[in-house]
Amino acid sequence: MATVKPFRGIRPPKDLVQNVASRPYDVLSSDEARVEANGNPMSLYHIIKPEIDFPQGTPEDDPAVYRKALENFTLFKKNRWLIQDSSERYYIYAQTMNGHTQYGFVVAASVQDYLSGKIKKHELTRREKEEDRMRHIRVTNANIEPVFLAFPHNPTLENIIKQTATSQPEYDFVADDGIRHTLWCITLEDTITTITQTFAQIPYLYIADGHHRTAAAAHVGEEKANADPNRTGNEEYNFLLAVCFPQSHLHVMDYNRVVKDLNGLTPDEFLNELRKNFSVDEIGENEYKPQKLHEFALYLRGKWFRLTARPGTYDDSDPIGVLDVSISSNLILRDILGITDLRTDKRIDFVGGIRGLSELKRRVDSGEMEMALALYPVTMQQIIDIADTGNIMPPKATWFEPKLRSGLIIHSLE
Repeated sequence: MATVKPFRGIRPPKDLVQNVASRPYDVLSSDEARVEANGNPMSLYHIIKPEIDFPQGTPEDDPAVYRKALENFTLFKKNRWLIQDSSERYYIYAQTMNGHTQYGFVVAASVQDYLSGKIKKHELTRREKEEDRMRHIRVTNANIEPVFLAFPHNPTLENIIKQTATSQPEYDFVADDGIRHTLWCITLEDTITTITQTFAQIPYLYIADGHHRTAAAAHVGEEKANADPNRTGNEEYNFLLAVCFPQSHLHVMDYNRVVKDLNGLTPDEFLNELRKNFSVDEIGENEYKPQKLHEFALYLRGKWFRLTARPGTYDDSDPIGVLDVSISSNLILRDILGITDLRTDKRIDFVGGIRGLSELKRRVDSGEMEMALALYPVTMQQIIDIADTGNIMPPKATWFEPKLRSGLIIHSLE
């Protein structure tokens, strides 16, 4: 059963929250962060991407960069741009995009739950990316940014969300990208106890986004526990910062592909190869978005095509085989285009659905790419099915929006 607890969050005063809050460290480059933080000494980028305080080109993994993260974190607390709450509490965090609002509980989640598999993952992680965040956590002694977890529908927690949403929030602002961020503090002891006890009845939590952050936080917590002979299990390092959303609130977007060449084939030869496993219908110049599972949209030579996988090319009883990302990876990218490793092959790139089909068209029309492939999005239930069966998603399968805003709450490991 899931173990969560309240904690004393470190967060900005209400009037400074928009100055401090930022996008997550891994959704923008150092140069982009440098631009966004320009003229704003309070921006969290100075802590999560501290290379922006060094000359351009300074390696992100330079030891001095990590030391700067701690220096800036210390400065933020000294200047009271970040202040620790006086008592342990939970928080409810709401994000509104395109008229849809999702509500999550901000909690300290158990490191042991991750290590034992009660916090389930669906993606592989890369050691170098884990190590980067581990260094950052070690030097700051804090989870600066939260991880994004999901849990099955629970009526008790849903009622707490509904009751809280009618009260006055602590934060309520619209970021530059148009996404609204709202946060409430849960300080009533009875409600705190109910949240803790209700999560204790939920068998598993699921990582929706932030696999590297979760792994890094858990491994640092494990290191600290192993080095502490007097540990009780209640120390803050035994927990990591998470926002837990009900599964039904979440929307997974498509994660699309663009490819540099056709592996020596002409466009007509490529289309003929596709017809072996797909029905191919020419749509024309108007953008076409896949409408259902096992349907794909191809953009090639200024035209859109609808591809429908033929029966027998997929297995709907297999949690991996049913995925359109598996079908396209095997039957198109691997078998026709010779792309066998989506993580390392330089001939392919990936475009999150938030950018729209126009971005696929732009990259092909510019000559940078030869073709684009749009996929029908994975569902949260598919993600849970894969995690529950111990399987791993193919690379670049899920894109969640909106992203969690960093800097609203920090969890100290002290």
